[in-house]
Amino acid sequence: MAKARKQSRLILTSVAVVLVGAALAAAFWPKPTMVDMGSVVRGDMWLTIDEEGRTRVRDAYVVSTPVAGQLQRVTVHPGDPVQRGETVVAHMRPTNPAALDVRTREQALAVVTAAQAALRVARADLNAALANRDLAQTELARTEQLVERGIVSMAVLDRAQQTARVTQANVDTAEAAIAMREAEITNAQAQLIGFDDKGLGAAIGNGSDDIPLYAPADGSILTIIQESETSLPAGTPIMTIGNITDDLEVVVDLLSTDAVQVKVGDSVRIADWGGPSDLTGTVVRVDPFGVTRFSALGVEEQRVNTVIAFTSQAEEYTGLGHGFRVETQIVIWEAKDTLILPASALFRSQGDWAVFVVSDGAAVLRLVEIGPNNGIEAQVLNGLSEGDRVVLYPSSGLVDGMRVAERMIN
Repeated sequence: MAKARKQSRLILTSVAVVLVGAALAAAFWPKPTMVDMGSVVRGDMWLTIDEEGRTRVRDAYVVSTPVAGQLQRVTVHPGDPVQRGETVVAHMRPTNPAALDVRTREQALAVVTAAQAALRVARADLNAALANRDLAQTELARTEQLVERGIVSMAVLDRAQQTARVTQANVDTAEAAIAMREAEITNAQAQLIGFDDKGLGAAIGNGSDDIPLYAPADGSILTIIQESETSLPAGTPIMTIGNITDDLEVVVDLLSTDAVQVKVGDSVRIADWGGPSDLTGTVVRVDPFGVTRFSALGVEEQRVNTVIAFTSQAEEYTGLGHGFRVETQIVIWEAKDTLILPASALFRSQGDWAVFVVSDGAAVLRLVEIGPNNGIEAQVLNGLSEGDRVVLYPSSGLVDGMRVAERMIN
């Protein structure tokens, strides 16, 4: 009986030792490192330059005052449709002449008096010139008769002819002087026009001097610059008109380092404009000059305007207007049906790009050759195959051959 108890105790002890050993082995057995994994896939990839842009009407027309005058209150509103040459967008009237003060009027009267006196002098000069011309003509006729008789020489005849021509020129000069003096009188009398001119006041008071301003193009009114009735000089802007349906484009202010990568004809995706789906466009112009701007942080930047034309149908972006904000993605490179690797799997190893490929539960270091990298995905040129599993965000403690397992996301 004692021997049987001893054997049972030995068996229980052995079992306990085995269980404790198994527990210790399980506790201290190396576990695989938990990592995030991704796959190498085949698909389409593109490289884009993302920047905020603004819409604008390509050909916006500014309606301005054709002459100095009194602008009547503008009754049209932004968004109103207009037709070229038919829709009246504003009315003007000529400015009333300024009333003359006492000094100005007296000066103007003195100028008129002086001009009239100068005219009388010019007419007197004309009478003298006519008298000299008549005498010269008579002397010329008498000399010609004497030459025919051989009484005087040809030299005398030449001097008589010269005198006749000079006197005729004096007459012409005197007549021109009279015309000048008459014009000076007219100009001086115009300075006397004022509110005391009843005829002029009647002309200003009636409505026959209304100047209608017509729309210069088809479209709609974009902005009203001057709405209230006021006196304006010639050339003052009143409103802008444009066609937001068929003449809308996008302007993007790119960094000069990005602008050099953009070419005319590059396709563009237009997002975050407020509609249900993204729009498409194409680059039509990259300005050849840059402008210095300051960022929100006060950093000096060189910016270049890039113009994008819509390729989507106008019906797809109904509601967009002039000066609306959009997000643009300019495609500067794209590839069809190419191997794509998550960019987060890449790291540098001895100057080359490398990844950890998961094979039979172990992380295997592999050098790869990549193409363009957009920060999210990278094109694989060599070193990987479609379907390969790679470690994402590899830590510095991960080494070649280490056991790994995929981290499960709850």
